Amino acid sequence: MNQNLILRIVGVILCIEALCMIPPLLLSVFGGGPDQRAFLYALLICGGVGVLLSLIRADNTRLQTRDGFVCVALCWIALSVFGALPYFFSGSCSFIDAIFETVSGLTTTGASIFASPASLPRGIQFWRALTQWMGGMGILVLMLALLPKLSEGSVNLMKAESPGPISTKLRPRTGETARILYRIYIALTVAEALLLRIAGLPLFDAITTALTTISTGGFSIRDASIAYYQSHLVNWILIFFMFAASVNFTLLYLCVTRRFREALKSEELRVYSLVVVGASAMIAADLIVRTGRDIGSAIENAAFQVTTLISTTGYCTEDFDLWPQFCRCILVLVMFFGGCAGSTAGGVKASRIVLLCKALRRDLRRVMHSREVRPITLDGHRVTEETVSSVSVFFFAYIAIMLLGTLILSLDNIDFTAAFTASLTAISNVGPGLGAVGPTCNFGFLSGISKLTMSAIMLLGRLEIMPLLVLLMPSVWRRK
Repeated sequence: MNQNLILRIVGVILCIEALCMIPPLLLSVFGGGPDQRAFLYALLICGGVGVLLSLIRADNTRLQTRDGFVCVALCWIALSVFGALPYFFSGSCSFIDAIFETVSGLTTTGASIFASPASLPRGIQFWRALTQWMGGMGILVLMLALLPKLSEGSVNLMKAESPGPISTKLRPRTGETARILYRIYIALTVAEALLLRIAGLPLFDAITTALTTISTGGFSIRDASIAYYQSHLVNWILIFFMFAASVNFTLLYLCVTRRFREALKSEELRVYSLVVVGASAMIAADLIVRTGRDIGSAIENAAFQVTTLISTTGYCTEDFDLWPQFCRCILVLVMFFGGCAGSTAGGVKASRIVLLCKALRRDLRRVMHSREVRPITLDGHRVTEETVSSVSVFFFAYIAIMLLGTLILSLDNIDFTAAFTASLTAISNVGPGLGAVGPTCNFGFLSGISKLTMSAIMLLGRLEIMPLLVLLMPSVWRRK
């Protein structure tokens, strides 16, 4: 294993995180916030360690697949630990709570230990939003966009950090692909912030909301989340951008380059759109029949909650935990389903669900026609058996980790609904669950063990399990 190069990359990542602490530091200084020293100390510690590690000399600048997985896992762990320092130094919470909040931010989960985010200093509020924006596209992708020649084999970093069963490159060079992705990411963020400002949101609210929407994170600076604004226009703006952020960024690139027909051929996009529309229609119909809502309100709230949960953003316009049981069941299913591969969304991903369904159909046909050879295809391209196998393994690991998390959380003596949906929302990187961890609640009441367990599950969900599990294998740490 190329240990020196991995440590050097971790150092560069910490330097980038330290630079990201400058905006909230300046906001604290000019805004007269009480968290000035917290950000200054955190910046100096994070930057100092980062500079020391980045100075390590690496004779071999080649990253193998194993190195890429280990590097990504260590980078995210380091980012979580050092990113927790502003919370801890400001006295906002304990260090375990700070770790939980930071991991929730970086993984774009949106589960919070703060009962009243509106009472936090402006610097801390901005740091919460910024951690989600950093983690949405992936901070290693940002590093590759800025420093594409840091190492050979950098494509292994993108494979390990980017979500989805099949990785795609927009350009032959990894650095060019990373820059294109971040241009789209930044453009969407700026466009949403401008539209929200025009819709009447204060500038700070518009910026932080845009940062946490495009990253599908869901941290809000308001205690009531998006319900605080009571604006139909704001709700529909967020619905559009949450959906866009949960679509494969390769398809967004095709749209930017006016290759609309090619984008619309995406099988995953068609399935994902059908699920969003279908789930929204069923919930709206149930709300109209069972609660007597008017059609407009039912469609708006159903579309918002389905989009925010399937995109794993986690905002709320009202307490959906009070909705009829049928609606709640659909919302749990869309949390599990997740967004598209190659997006900032979490969950199992639509492409994996499509591949699993096709694999099931093929195996059922084999029962009737044992000699039939029928390859599995996605968007007209043949999918290798290795990919199909990896999807099945991922799905098993996903369910196993979710159930194990439910078991550990139940030690806090919370009911099954809360424990199960808390574990589900952690591995799917959604945010709110049901019951004691519903949209109007927070996770501050959990024990330290449960918070650390959820932090680990959130990281497993964001990195799609394998990079972190690889660290547990003794053979990974051998040089040869």
